[in-house]
Amino acid sequence: QVQLVESGGGLVQAGGSLRLSCAASGGTFRSVAMGWFRQAPGKEREFVAAINWSGGSTYYGDSVKGRFTISRDNAKNTVSLQMNSLKPEDTAVYYCAASWSGPSYVSREYQYWGQGTQVTVSS
Repeated sequence: QVQLVESGGGLVQAGGSLRLSCAASGGTFRSVAMGWFRQAPGKEREFVAAINWSGGSTYYGDSVKGRFTISRDNAKNTVSLQMNSLKPEDTAVYYCAASWSGPSYVSREYQYWGQGTQVTVSS
């Protein structure tokens, strides 16, 4: 079992930045791939970013490439999402997730999920 807790969400103006973090406990953090997903009201959950167990490989959704950066610190059992040049369409609840099967664009491949943190980008 892996427990995940997100933090760092909030309200920011368009063009601004936020850094989300996810703290993991209860499992072998170094053995799992990590991902970030987001979900806006009335829309399906959307892939944002993923990172493999070592941090050597990263993946991004088309809508965030060049603006968001995923990273992990295995010594501290954390994964982060640096979000720059934020747009109103980035507004959503952001979730971190862990997968024993490797990085994936598909939410069903992740076994563990955090509670989510709200990100709101104003015009």
